[in-house]
Amino acid sequence: MPAPDAGVAGVRTLSGLTPASLAGTTVLVRSDLNVPLDDDGGVGDRTRIDASVPTLRHLVGAGAKVVVMSHLGRPKGEVRPELSLAPVARALSEALGRDVLLARESPGDPALRTRVAGLPEGAVLLLENLRFLPGETANDAGLVEALAALGDLYVQDAFGTAHRAHASTEGVPKQVRARGGAAVAGLLVERELRYLGEALADPERPFVAVMGGAKISGKIDVIEAILPRVDRLLVGGAMANTFFRALGLDTGKSLVEEDRVSMAADLMEEAGDRLILPVDCRVAEDLDSGRTPRVTGRDEVGAEDVIGDMGPESEALFASEIESAATVVWNGPMGVFESAPFADGTLAIARAMAARAERGGTSIVGGGDSAAAVEGAGLTGQMTHVSTGGGASLDLMAGRELPGIQALDPASADGGKAPSHASEVE
Repeated sequence: MPAPDAGVAGVRTLSGLTPASLAGTTVLVRSDLNVPLDDDGGVGDRTRIDASVPTLRHLVGAGAKVVVMSHLGRPKGEVRPELSLAPVARALSEALGRDVLLARESPGDPALRTRVAGLPEGAVLLLENLRFLPGETANDAGLVEALAALGDLYVQDAFGTAHRAHASTEGVPKQVRARGGAAVAGLLVERELRYLGEALADPERPFVAVMGGAKISGKIDVIEAILPRVDRLLVGGAMANTFFRALGLDTGKSLVEEDRVSMAADLMEEAGDRLILPVDCRVAEDLDSGRTPRVTGRDEVGAEDVIGDMGPESEALFASEIESAATVVWNGPMGVFESAPFADGTLAIARAMAARAERGGTSIVGGGDSAAAVEGAGLTGQMTHVSTGGGASLDLMAGRELPGIQALDPASADGGKAPSHASEVE
């Protein structure tokens, strides 16, 4: 039996509840089952489904009745059969090793409430795509009430949507709590908060952050929030071009945020020698040509060149900094990694982080393209933690509040009790 704890990152967790308090309760679980579908209508990538399994197994094993909520794609409040969660229900059944039924009834339908009330202990029911309902993204009060009425307890296990103030992520947990039930972080979200929240708030040092991607503007809040805490900030990807321009270097026809050049200069002045940029680049006249790129120093980029990746000297430099770190966090690719000629820099970071984790360091990948690159390289299992949320991980690293987390119970050492109002589900 897991010992009750005081939560993580200020919120109460599922692992802090006793199995006895879960037995017989109906638990609403917000999972992130927004998976890619293949051409045959099946699930193309089961990563998110597999990530949701530990929480669901925990609840099933405790004898709870589980109602899973998720979205798929962007149907924009309309029923689109090609975005049904039916194939997800089949894949989730395989992953759990038990039947997962799909409920096509709307949340306000009395038939659904009757169906939920009749679930046996250990059963799992998946609601149809919540974004078929316009009230989901609007956090509609009526939809919130209908969903909250289905359960005794709420578990937030969809970190990838925790930065959205939607009905299933913010409204429902607040309503469940208002009715006397508990709203807690699931096992997946607990892990995300522990690594992206607590570990980065007080990291083992040296602490190194690697930031990539296309634009400073998309990550400026993260850079500003993390800069005072890092021992080194390694900047790559197309955003490095804007820093090059701030240094007075020619960037050819590369992507540069002209309106952010002065900001880049200010960040370099603030960071001093803690901010490290690539020293060489892989360039081509056309990134889509498929031709082998040319390696050049960052101060030798030609007028017709486009920078597509950092070069081998930069890979060695960045890998050396990562090797010296006790904690390293990475968000954003080092180049156009989806194109093989410009993938080497990103793969070098992934390999360096995996090697550091293997030697006892803490290597955290902040979701999004970085997580995709790590998965593509077959290195996910070698990292300390790979986040399931791109936008949510950036917001958490930037110190922003996540509505889906703020709506949960505050952490407390309450003996692991889960307040119940099972009699209200008819």
